[in-house]
Amino acid sequence: MARREEECVAGLLIGVVEDDARHARVITDYLERFAAERDLELRTRLFPDGDQLLRSYRPEYDILLLDIQMAGTDGLDTARQIRRRDPSVIIIFITSAPQYAINGYEVSALGYLLKPVPYSSFAQEMSRALESLGRRERRSLTVRDSSGVQRVPMADIVYLESVGHRLDIHLTSRVISLTGTLKEMEPLLVPHGFYRSNSCYIVNLAHVMRVHDQESVMSTGQGLRISRPRKKGFIEALTEHLAGADP
Repeated sequence: MARREEECVAGLLIGVVEDDARHARVITDYLERFAAERDLELRTRLFPDGDQLLRSYRPEYDILLLDIQMAGTDGLDTARQIRRRDPSVIIIFITSAPQYAINGYEVSALGYLLKPVPYSSFAQEMSRALESLGRRERRSLTVRDSSGVQRVPMADIVYLESVGHRLDIHLTSRVISLTGTLKEMEPLLVPHGFYRSNSCYIVNLAHVMRVHDQESVMSTGQGLRISRPRKKGFIEALTEHLAGADP
């Protein structure tokens, strides 16, 4: 199963990591208020420390609100470990010590909120996060396989292959197998530089190194068959892509 990120915006998943119960309540109240004002559906998961988040973490969160100063694994170390598993989740730090927040660049944090957090600052930072999510929609898919939900950057997809009732997503470094069809994936990917070259493949034009006879040679070395009826359209789409035109 796969879906484009924009289809998930109505049900954003927010992780809040805060060891102070009073501050945690303030943040969850702010999230409820922000959701009501923006007519958003938010799901919130609250963690008392970074260790508990890390034990159960999967790359399914849209935004993480992390306290920096916590017992055990602090917010910065938590963020460093999260980044190794999830390069695209939005991280916002919450701190009473702004000198720590400057280290946020290490983990590509969107920003930080200084305690006590006024609602106006919180709403402004969340608005920035929504804008960032909107930009990310065009660059990733959320897929569910046997291991759970994960976010896949489109730039890492080399091609998709239909194998019976299974769909294999060939990335630059691994393969994800899931239940699905190319027909379901085609409208999600074609507007973003992909092309269906035959009944078995959708290819990422950015990974096409050359076309030889009836094959597209991919960046990973595979030669993928282009059906004769689709070759003209494939060449046109590839030419537009190489010229920098919108696919």
